[in-house]
Amino acid sequence: MSLYTIVTGAAGFIGSNLVHALNARGVTNVIAVDNLKRADKFRNLVDCEIADYLDKEEFLQMIEHGVFDGNVEAILHQGACSDTMESDGRYMMENNYRYSLVLLDWCQEEEIPFLYASSASVYGGGRIFKEERGHEGPLNVYGYSKFLFDQIVRRRLPEATAPITGFRYFNVYGPRESHKGRMASVAFHHFNQYRENGKVKLFEGCDGYCNGEQSRDFVYVDDVVKVNLHFLDSGVSGIYNLGTGCAQPFNDVAVATVNACRAAEGKPVLGLAEMVEQGLVEYIAFPEALKGKYQSFTQADLSKLREAGYEGEFDKVGQGVTKYVEHLLRT
Repeated sequence: MSLYTIVTGAAGFIGSNLVHALNARGVTNVIAVDNLKRADKFRNLVDCEIADYLDKEEFLQMIEHGVFDGNVEAILHQGACSDTMESDGRYMMENNYRYSLVLLDWCQEEEIPFLYASSASVYGGGRIFKEERGHEGPLNVYGYSKFLFDQIVRRRLPEATAPITGFRYFNVYGPRESHKGRMASVAFHHFNQYRENGKVKLFEGCDGYCNGEQSRDFVYVDDVVKVNLHFLDSGVSGIYNLGTGCAQPFNDVAVATVNACRAAEGKPVLGLAEMVEQGLVEYIAFPEALKGKYQSFTQADLSKLREAGYEGEFDKVGQGVTKYVEHLLRT
């Protein structure tokens, strides 16, 4: 019997894409760990092959009692509360920080690779996105939970007994995210808005940005998976930004989404100004609840990722969103 590969958050967005990609490699001895309180997430695993499914709490008990000792090849830890508006700090720290710490300790004891999801939210409102302590300052407790765990990893890396690799995900979008509701990507919401109402909505300008010109580093989930699997193979440790290295405005996402939908309808490509004029793009007031807690600009510095040996290219918004819309139209 081959060793298990454990994926936590396996029924979630990035986790299920990782399970699917492992299957494509012929890896089916996968233990999928998640919390199916949101039961509709199960759909993300329907086309995946796994050896077993475990609830998060059951999994932690099994780890504590040594059930998996000597039987695991690696853990890809994607399990977390990803709701940046969650206000229950105790829950966030238990679910994101403490859970991660238990698995890190166990992987080091077992001397097996531990790859985990960090977040670009650790940078807060800063303008420099380099993996250095001086540029980090989270704006919410979600970001803090990720930030704190990264600090622990930094302390552990010099004496690590096995690879520890963290990925600071920027704005990930793509298939298998529909269960996320309001926390799903902008591209997902734009697609649904256009299909339901014939237009998409963007925030008006804020923080010195014009309407819809707030910019993020939008990264397609397939590229995120490729990076994870590259480091699983290479065994290189560290904390790395995972984005495209290119900030693009929300307007670009809207234009790409609308044009991909229009292409499927046999309609010609339009520019942003034409979309605004025709009412296909609409700007709405910036929410009070997000003021002071919103990253108006993110752009991954990929220097460290490239130095670690990852040479793959990343889809820009026009490419990735078009692929995503084509997927959504098929499902």
